[in-house]
Amino acid sequence: MKLRTSKSLEGFKPRNILVRMPNWIGDLVMATPVLSDLRKAYPEARITAMCRSPICELLKEDPQIDELFCFSKTSGFGRRSEKRNVIEKLRKGGYDLGILLTHSFSSAWWFWLGNVQERLGYDCNGRKLLLTHPLPLPEKMQSQHLVKTYKMLLEPLAIPVSDTPPRLYVSPKEVEEAQELLSRYGISPGSVIVGINPGATYGSAKCWLPERFRDVTSRLIKERDVHVVYFGDSATVSLVNEICAGLPSRVVNLAGATSLRELAALISLCDVLLTNDSGPMHIADALGTPIVALFGSTSEIVTGPYRSGVVVHKHVSCSPCYQRTCPIDFKCMKQIEAGEVYEAIVKILSGKRSLRML
Repeated sequence: MKLRTSKSLEGFKPRNILVRMPNWIGDLVMATPVLSDLRKAYPEARITAMCRSPICELLKEDPQIDELFCFSKTSGFGRRSEKRNVIEKLRKGGYDLGILLTHSFSSAWWFWLGNVQERLGYDCNGRKLLLTHPLPLPEKMQSQHLVKTYKMLLEPLAIPVSDTPPRLYVSPKEVEEAQELLSRYGISPGSVIVGINPGATYGSAKCWLPERFRDVTSRLIKERDVHVVYFGDSATVSLVNEICAGLPSRVVNLAGATSLRELAALISLCDVLLTNDSGPMHIADALGTPIVALFGSTSEIVTGPYRSGVVVHKHVSCSPCYQRTCPIDFKCMKQIEAGEVYEAIVKILSGKRSLRML
């Protein structure tokens, strides 16, 4: 096992590359350009994406990788067993290059124990000695998009920062099955579909007010052609149930009812997605679905839609604060009115097709 070295990677031609992908859905999606840029630079290399379950599902149809190395986050004795299994698989893999898109000490520790030959990652959290090629964190990390921060890790390989956007892949069969699901709720092909994701994993400070999501929904379904589909994970089921209670059948509640791949296929069928800063926002961005994104406690410069999207952010004095819950008056989100969000959605829809008003 190698300790840190100053050996240059210029001219290095890896044959077996391992990329440790981020642990959050949005971060994983924003890291996908690294896989594309590696494939372009090393077309003959074998590329493995290492990713925690269940979010590894999002990469299952990715043509840029040869293998998906999924592992689970466990605790207690299960954690020890899982760790042994991961280390054993790393050693058997014979990887000559490992790229860490995570910042944790443990991820670098696993690469070191797993005999990954060249270990490239950012120098943080006390892991410098575990990396053969530690890079300092970018000075402009808080004023540039996270996609760029991920891409900058490839510079020691003489791979310049590209304009490659995030991307995800869903199969025609998955899209067909998603349409069949919508059809069971009376949403036929060609219908106008507004997806809404009212939750966010990081915390409530990223979430717009539930009653305003309901207000926007009520306005949208006054338009004869519009169906509204709500998405959410198991943790947001009660929130979505509260928002959707008593609304007409053209409002479909799928919170907690889909896998990640089903979610991606459904989002690909939406005409627009209304969302907080969240994983589904980045899924929509990677699939080319138009977005209306609501920001408050976080920065759209760092984690906003990378391709395009309408961002509503009031930029109050305390924003971005990056806190999980608001300690004061939540003015960053309270200042976003339902009317302006509704108008942003309608503007996108009117650019795609004409709507018949009741």
